Amino acid sequence: MKSTAAVLTRGLTGRHIRFIALGSAIGTGLFYGSAEAIQKAGPSVLLAYLIGGAVIYIVLRALGEMAVSNPVSGSFGEYASKHLGPLAGFLTGWTYTFEMIVVCLADVTAFGIYMGFWFPDVPRWIWVLAIIFFIGAINLLNVKVFGEVEFWFTLVKVTAIIAMIVGGAAILIFGFGIHDTSTGVSNLWNDGGFFANGFGGFVGCFAIVMFAFGGTEIIGVTAGEAEDPARTIPRAINTVPVRIILFYVLTIAVIMMINPWQSIGSEGSPFVQIFSSLGLGPAATVLNIVVITAALSAINSDIFGAGRMMFGMSQRGQAPAIMSRVSRSGVPWMTVVIMTIALLFAVLLNYLIPDRMFLVIASIATFATIFVWLMILLSQYRSRQTMTAEETAALKFPVPFWPYGQLLAIAFLVFVIAVLAFDADTRIALIVGAVWLALLGVAYRRWCRPQTSEPARPEVTTS
Repeated sequence: MKSTAAVLTRGLTGRHIRFIALGSAIGTGLFYGSAEAIQKAGPSVLLAYLIGGAVIYIVLRALGEMAVSNPVSGSFGEYASKHLGPLAGFLTGWTYTFEMIVVCLADVTAFGIYMGFWFPDVPRWIWVLAIIFFIGAINLLNVKVFGEVEFWFTLVKVTAIIAMIVGGAAILIFGFGIHDTSTGVSNLWNDGGFFANGFGGFVGCFAIVMFAFGGTEIIGVTAGEAEDPARTIPRAINTVPVRIILFYVLTIAVIMMINPWQSIGSEGSPFVQIFSSLGLGPAATVLNIVVITAALSAINSDIFGAGRMMFGMSQRGQAPAIMSRVSRSGVPWMTVVIMTIALLFAVLLNYLIPDRMFLVIASIATFATIFVWLMILLSQYRSRQTMTAEETAALKFPVPFWPYGQLLAIAFLVFVIAVLAFDADTRIALIVGAVWLALLGVAYRRWCRPQTSEPARPEVTTS
């Protein structure tokens, strides 16, 4: 199985990769989806985010072990093919692409909702259509342009989150006439306690919580275009999950300390809602700009990740050869075009079912995300089982807690998939997921044949 990395341009620095991973994970799941999770679990959602963050760290370390040893653009799709078989690689690659498309549907939907803060009379689908073509155009440019755009998008988000934490803490301590400081942080256990909606509510929120962490696996996809993957991938994996956990837990804690969790709805971003309810109109406007930037960043990363995965599958003969066409600047332009066309489906959904759009899409994305994470863990587990003691000792970035951490993470992810079946709004995710995997199985047997030799290297063509 050959490396596809030489075909693409290695233009992503460690700075780019860290911020791409942050940009993909700190987006709609935090700025909008967190409201759904809070409504389901109450204050105990903080514990859910901590548990989810710990699990995704184990997943990323498993991915990092393989990515440092074999940095290819096909990433975990190729690792699954190598260690679990061609069918597993086919299912993983296409399900990740499906995940990115579905997540992107949620992200562009959130963008339309955010724009409604300023333009409530403009139909949401108009904003969705505009942003799809805008981000698609960015992804057709040189990968360094993509990396720089993503860096600045994410920098805005991170700065805003830090400001939100500091500002929220100041309001809690000093009040400034807009908050009763005598209540302290009691909103975290008033009105029903920390587990306000019981254990069932706590468990039920994991569908949204794990959706929020979806996209972090893009770190592995960037390995094929990283300038120094042996150095940049470990740094990104070791720092990004910690930052994500801190950002999610601290920001949501501040939100629920300032206002009772019951008052946090799903009409727009809870960040904007909180500041609007406190009478801080200008701050709410600034935060709306931030959450719009967050959505743009996440859409940008989603299109990048799905495009590179399709490129890698094309190299292995698991996707049409047209997807391996690259421009003079090293961009797989056809995959970007395909993603842009696929996202036009979001325009139709936002026109037909705008009210239930986000929760349905988030639960479907959760199923796809967890399937991909399971394949990453299983691929790394199988890889370790086939290694000699000398090969294991030679690993540059071995996973911690081997093998118990991997086994616990696998069991937890299977548990979250089961959780989807107990909620009427998320149960559709299991149905869609089962149908999707069945269709992929049929497609593999109908059109794909395991390769017995390396595929020919595609020529670099102009777009």
